[in-house]
Amino acid sequence: MKYKKSEQRDSKLFAFLAVLLSVVGFIIALIAKKDNKYVIFYAKQSLILFVTGIVVKVLTVLLVLTIIGILAVPVLWVMYFIIWVIALINSLSGQEKETPIVGHYARSIDL
Repeated sequence: MKYKKSEQRDSKLFAFLAVLLSVVGFIIALIAKKDNKYVIFYAKQSLILFVTGIVVKVLTVLLVLTIIGILAVPVLWVMYFIIWVIALINSLSGQEKETPIVGHYARSIDL
C-alpha cells in the first residue's frame, strides 16, 4: 500500500509541475513519466495552455493600441490566469479532470 500512495503522490507532483512549468514541464513529464497516463493527461493540457498563452500574447500586441484592446486584453489575461489555476488545482486532485476550454483540445493530442 505504501508504494501505491507514493506512486500516486509522485504522479500528482509531476502533473502539477507539468502545468506549473508550462512547455518545460511538458518536456520533463514526457521524458520522465511517458508511461504514466495521469501525468501525460496534464502534460498535454499544459501544452495547450502554453499555446493558448502565445495566442493571448499575440492578441495583446495586436489589440493594445485599440479601444477594444484596452478593454479586452485585461479580460483575456484574467481568463488565462483562472484557467491556469484551475489546471493546477485539478492536477493535484488525483483524477483526470478536463480544464475548461483547453481540456477538449488536449484529449485530441496523441502521444
